[in-house]
Amino acid sequence: MTVYPNAKINLGLNIVSKRADGYHDLQTIFLPVKGLHDELEVTRSTEAAPYTFCQEGIAVDCAPENNLIIRAYERMRAAYTQVGNVHIRFRKQIPFGAGLGGGSADAAFMVRALNDLFELKMTNEQMEEIVTPLGADCAFFVQNRPRMAEGIGSVFSEVPDGLSEQLRGKWLLLLKPDCAVSTRDAYGGIRPKPADVPLLEAVMQPVCTWQQTVVNDFEATVFPRFPEIAALKQRLLQEGAVYAAMSGSGATVFGLFDQEPTFATPAIFRHLEQLTAL
Repeated sequence: MTVYPNAKINLGLNIVSKRADGYHDLQTIFLPVKGLHDELEVTRSTEAAPYTFCQEGIAVDCAPENNLIIRAYERMRAAYTQVGNVHIRFRKQIPFGAGLGGGSADAAFMVRALNDLFELKMTNEQMEEIVTPLGADCAFFVQNRPRMAEGIGSVFSEVPDGLSEQLRGKWLLLLKPDCAVSTRDAYGGIRPKPADVPLLEAVMQPVCTWQQTVVNDFEATVFPRFPEIAALKQRLLQEGAVYAAMSGSGATVFGLFDQEPTFATPAIFRHLEQLTAL
């Protein structure tokens, strides 16, 4: 069985308050990017080891046992006795440390694949419960459609259909410079506060108005430390993007265009697709 864990971007990201447990409450809209994906093949195995793991593509900077795919498998194996030994072949194509949710998608798609492979008949809610401890945004990829996220990023609600209508047909360009942003860097100096314009209200206005109202709060702390990320966002706007922002905590920035962009950039990673089925 082969599945294709896709990336996501954040439309707006507001850090609204700091919690007593040290985490932060936020508001964001997750939007799946279906054209940018990893490749994950999972098959039943007769070998003695619970799993064998073959990784291709972009090198991942952790031991296999710490990969979210394996951690998701271990959680499934502990929860469901039907989950047997498997062979896993994984091709990494989504950059990590980029604010695109690649690792979280890999974990969620692993759970979805195991659910089908071993005919577990899990509900979406059961799959979300399995993956949520692995990362706040992991659960988003179970249903993998535009959704509002609140709390630490794991409390979801639906977004109006009008948002998809606004975005359909737009060109999405992702750019990532040669740097990575740690969570510590992103949160350093953050001053939590509610957004000036509520996020759902802002995104239901024409896209050409978003630059003033749909804000990623992490840009205020990340851009001074990583001016190359800020420069790419400015380049997107100069080249005609109707909206440009950083995704998540970076380092990827994205632009929305009415027409297909063709300009060259110094980014080490570039992905372009037209938004159709969201």
